[in-house]
Amino acid sequence: MNGEVRITPELVAEHGLTAEEYARILEILGREPNLVELGIFAVMWSEHCSYKSSKTHLAKFPTTAPWVICGPGENAGVVDIGDGLAAVFKMESHNHPSFIEPYQGAATGVGGILRDVFTMGARPVALLDALRFGDPAHPRTRWLVSGVVAGIGGYGNCVGVPTVGGETTFHRAYDGNILVNVMCVGIAPADRVFYARAAGVGNPVVYVGAKTGRDGIHGATMASAEFDERSEEKRPTVQVGDPFTEKLLIEACLELMASDCVVAIQDMGAAGLTSSSCEMAARGGTGIELDLDAVPLREEGMTAYEIMLSESQERMLLVLREGREDQARRIFAKWDLDFAVIGKVTGSGRLVARHGGRTVVDVPVAAVSGASPVYDRPFELPAPAAPYDPDERVDRIAADEALLRLLGSPDLASRRWIYEQYDYMVMADTVQRPGGDAAVVRIHGSNRGLALTTDCTPRYCAADPRTGGCQAVAESYRNLTAVGARPLAITNCLNFGNPERPAIMGQLVAAIEGMSEACRALDYPVVSGNVSLYNETMGRAILPTPQVGGLGLVEDLDRMVGIAWSEEGLRLLLVGDTVGWLGCSLFLRELFGLEAGAPPPVDLAAERRHADFVRGCIAAGLVRACHDLSDGGLAVAVAEMCLASGGGARIHLPPRVGLRNAWLFGEDQARYLLAVAPHTVGELARRAAAAGVPMVEIGDTGGDALILGDARPISLAVLRRAHEAWFPRYMEG
Repeated sequence: MNGEVRITPELVAEHGLTAEEYARILEILGREPNLVELGIFAVMWSEHCSYKSSKTHLAKFPTTAPWVICGPGENAGVVDIGDGLAAVFKMESHNHPSFIEPYQGAATGVGGILRDVFTMGARPVALLDALRFGDPAHPRTRWLVSGVVAGIGGYGNCVGVPTVGGETTFHRAYDGNILVNVMCVGIAPADRVFYARAAGVGNPVVYVGAKTGRDGIHGATMASAEFDERSEEKRPTVQVGDPFTEKLLIEACLELMASDCVVAIQDMGAAGLTSSSCEMAARGGTGIELDLDAVPLREEGMTAYEIMLSESQERMLLVLREGREDQARRIFAKWDLDFAVIGKVTGSGRLVARHGGRTVVDVPVAAVSGASPVYDRPFELPAPAAPYDPDERVDRIAADEALLRLLGSPDLASRRWIYEQYDYMVMADTVQRPGGDAAVVRIHGSNRGLALTTDCTPRYCAADPRTGGCQAVAESYRNLTAVGARPLAITNCLNFGNPERPAIMGQLVAAIEGMSEACRALDYPVVSGNVSLYNETMGRAILPTPQVGGLGLVEDLDRMVGIAWSEEGLRLLLVGDTVGWLGCSLFLRELFGLEAGAPPPVDLAAERRHADFVRGCIAAGLVRACHDLSDGGLAVAVAEMCLASGGGARIHLPPRVGLRNAWLFGEDQARYLLAVAPHTVGELARRAAAAGVPMVEIGDTGGDALILGDARPISLAVLRRAHEAWFPRYMEG
């Protein structure tokens, strides 16, 4: 494997490297690489691992705040949540594998993001997912939905971590490339967070977990290229997961971390042993020597190339304090996991690997892990779409009919079919279940909670990526606020097409700029994330999808609210201005077949002002239920609150409303719907006036039907049938 394979331009291209990149490798090494070294450079310089097309622009994100303990650059972000604890969280993509093999692709996406969190010393407490599928009528979509949901549920349920929230939407732009983004959140002692920085010359490098097989080889490279008609041939690059082994690995690692044995720890994710060893050495400014003959193998006759590039799941690489090997070995033996000393930390700054008595790798760590090409690719910022100017035609459909059609549409229908396949109550700390604005998980043993949400509106991003990126951050901020949480930070997963096309690169740049602007205005930093590019097939890109995962803190769970009210006779208050913005709305798309106009503008000062007002009212005990307004506008929001509450409501239209359906279904931003007791309306009005927040009373709760102005009453039974029917009927096929 050292010199038996001649490195040809064709072989270089097969590894996803350009001629210029290969010339740079020759310059770094001062010689030709062997096949193993070529594979190492290929995976570490892949888009998936190096972020070579996005790194320049990712630097625009604000990443610091007094409560941020660790921002981007480690396995996950870390924020202080008080009482000596930290929340550790990140979102990752597993898009290409999930399109090729949906069950294992989604399952191993869950496994990988769990390892990113517990490798930092945190016990995982929650999972969320953000799924984008193609047109429901596409012949492949139903199979993909079934496999992905089963994979997420199968892995998360077996490993014993609740899947508590997320979102799922459909659009024909994802027909050839679905998105599976998974977020994990864990809790750790704030003074016991572990990092992936190899240190201490002579310290042992230890392999733990499952054995290494041939699955997943070149998964990172596959994730860094667009699909073509031969994509099915890439099935062998999809890893196979074992959640029961993962559960053992979590417990063993956390037990070991409670001792004083661990210097550094890194999961073997994309690029496997290669990335974990290179990244730990690079972050620590050290070198690593590996004995590949000591690596536990699942299959006979594996080559050095296969061992270094395998992406077999449920594996970790550790640096231990010298002399602590036996103590650590006993822990992993107790949990029936492989444990092998496979190398040591050196001061050489090089990754050296031996196999079969020969040196098969000898490369400088900094060049492999830190000196990958960084491209400032040319980009064309998209021209924002012109605003959509609605006219009286939008009112030709009755409001009650419009609402029922929207509630029964693929993007708004109940997701019960999905989340009932997830064990969202395991660990017994889930206090806000799927179906609301944000999930809430109790910080175990306390009366405080973490609020969690995933948000993005790709149709907005397609029309105006900057506004769409800004709106994704703002909506996550609203969703956390709506349950009474103080938003702390976000993770993200930036899903785009081929960055080598200036139009696609322009989408990415604009979205990052919009997100950055929102994060700064809202004091809501980015602490971790992932970039997934080349999401396209045969030159057809997905909608730009800068997915946001938000985390907030609920200081008192007794004051937390949800979207359900529990009594009749409450007043409904609308916070925020309503102009009836129908551009890019689901109303236009689902009822008129139009994907037209600009997305609603985002006023970040108003977002922050309105959110501060709503959180203050919730903390003061003045709010019985709250829902942020987003897809489908006011009418959909109040319908969802009625369904969650099991009670009806009446909405009064303003006397000079103009276009009725624009007011009911417009998607103006920075808005909330509050249900409050009648005797508190005056106090809320005083607070709103003092804060400069527009608020108007628009209705009340009661009865067993929803009445939108002068439209026909819609019984709760009819609402529920419309909302619940689509997914089960679709999946039964």
